[in-house]
Amino acid sequence: MNAAGQQFAFFDLHPPVDDMTAEVQRGLQESPKKLSPKFFYDERGSRLFEAITRLEAYYPTRTELGLFDAHLQQIAALIGQDSCVVEYGSGSSLKIRKLLQALAPSAYVPIDISKDFLLSNAQTLAKDFPSLHVFPVCADFSQAIALPPQTNGMHRVGFFPGSSIGNFEPEQARTFLTRVAGTLGRGGHLLIGVDCKKETKTLELAYNDPDGVTAQFNLNALAHLNRVLDADFNLRAFAHEAHYNEDLGCIQMFLRSLVEQRVDICDEHFHFAAGECLHTENSYKYAPAEFAQLAGSAGFDCQQQWLDEKAYFGLYLLRAR
Repeated sequence: MNAAGQQFAFFDLHPPVDDMTAEVQRGLQESPKKLSPKFFYDERGSRLFEAITRLEAYYPTRTELGLFDAHLQQIAALIGQDSCVVEYGSGSSLKIRKLLQALAPSAYVPIDISKDFLLSNAQTLAKDFPSLHVFPVCADFSQAIALPPQTNGMHRVGFFPGSSIGNFEPEQARTFLTRVAGTLGRGGHLLIGVDCKKETKTLELAYNDPDGVTAQFNLNALAHLNRVLDADFNLRAFAHEAHYNEDLGCIQMFLRSLVEQRVDICDEHFHFAAGECLHTENSYKYAPAEFAQLAGSAGFDCQQQWLDEKAYFGLYLLRAR
């Protein structure tokens, strides 16, 4: 079955807009204090993350791309024709382009909560793939989503690269995958990239690069809040830290206060003790058997997995039961 009608249609599900001020203030009232990793990503933060992916110490991006190059033809053969690719997070990157070229799907549905970013990327891909039906959906992809009716009857293929699943707490990851299985429907596929557990030295070097790019990225969350909330974080009074928590199986990123200080955000005052840590991100790592178990508990069977020769990164093709 092919997508009928228009080549491009935008669907706005009107996701609720978070009260950014209230969210930040709640996080700073917790113990330990915390910020959501989404605050990394203003325009400068996105550029810094792109720079991180090119660092020698940061293996995930190039390793996942290597797996794509080695196995995309096999992946395409396993998935078959007349598919609809559903990308969780709007992309115009090399990875989605490689997948679209390999699958030649009938339709592409990028999902993202940022309307302008979503539309820009979707329009670019629609122009570059003129035979592709593109139906961007503005929604919170962590919630249950109804896909555009134009995709009814198509074989749905979810796409979630970059080990973004690691930014969820394990129970949140299970909930997310369960919702994805429901969205894709019985027999639907999910192609997902997952960072593997490995020696602590390799993991910590990837998040503590010698050039300090990751430190700039971490501190940029504070610069972002200063700009949009008129906060008064002193970036020179915080230092980047990242370490691997072996018990939890995740990299944890922090900003450590170098001095005793006060931060003001919209008439609210927050005290930091010298040495106090502000938690900014967790990045969970999964051994292949662990991830297969997680996916299984969420309603997926692992149809195929591919690992690089060092077993640093895994690419999984899951099928919804």
